[in-house]
Amino acid sequence: MGLSKSVSLLLLACSATVAGAQEHDVDDLSKKLSNPVSNLISVPFQSNFDFGAGAEDDGFSYTLNIQPVIPISLNDDWLVISRTILPIGYRDYFPGETVFGIGDITQSFFFSPKAPGPGGLTWGVGPVFLIPTATDDNLGTGKFGLGPTAVVLTQRDSWTIGALGNHIWSVAGEGDREDVNATFLQPFVSYNLGNGRSISLNTESTYDWEADQWTVPINLSFSQVTHIGKQPVSFQIGVRYYADTPEGGPEWGIRAGITLLFPE
Repeated sequence: MGLSKSVSLLLLACSATVAGAQEHDVDDLSKKLSNPVSNLISVPFQSNFDFGAGAEDDGFSYTLNIQPVIPISLNDDWLVISRTILPIGYRDYFPGETVFGIGDITQSFFFSPKAPGPGGLTWGVGPVFLIPTATDDNLGTGKFGLGPTAVVLTQRDSWTIGALGNHIWSVAGEGDREDVNATFLQPFVSYNLGNGRSISLNTESTYDWEADQWTVPINLSFSQVTHIGKQPVSFQIGVRYYADTPEGGPEWGIRAGITLLFPE
């Protein structure tokens, strides 16, 4: 009986240790996901459902953003992080037609130190490219563009606070399409709730200098990091409100996504 009790206690201790390790693992992954330039390979599939677009304010649009993030080690101190956004879109509010296809790819590279600075400060800078891959004029610009991009953030305790931005100018492309001269700003804040859960608030604002027009969606979302078998994944659900859009832009939306994680 004494041996049986000892074995039982040992098994319970091992189970508690494994559970604690799994909890730490999902919390660590959740924190890394809040950092756009963390040393973590991830492949988000982000679905955006937007409503209230078009001339009659009853149009619908859907965009699936496939956004692989791949950090590449340069040496003991530096990383370059590749961030790709490949949009696949559907629009039903254009006169006389619905549109479905691939949009323009946005490709960014951030050069970032591996170790955070004082106060958990992390930063990255590099180039951003706009690649005209759209299969329909309504889903892209018809222009090749480039410019600078940067991100800065701090992570303390359960909080992540920072901002990401870029500016793109068109330098080549179809001569009959409007030039691209746009600034993108994404301030963000997230709070880790524990057990792989987090809540985040951000804007993904774009200012079109050619049209003198803002597009300002405000996103509030909840995420949960977990495992499917041995594969770590993050699930996301949220809502968005458009504080400003061009004429005919959407009014509100829903965001849902799944992110595949590949930690070292």
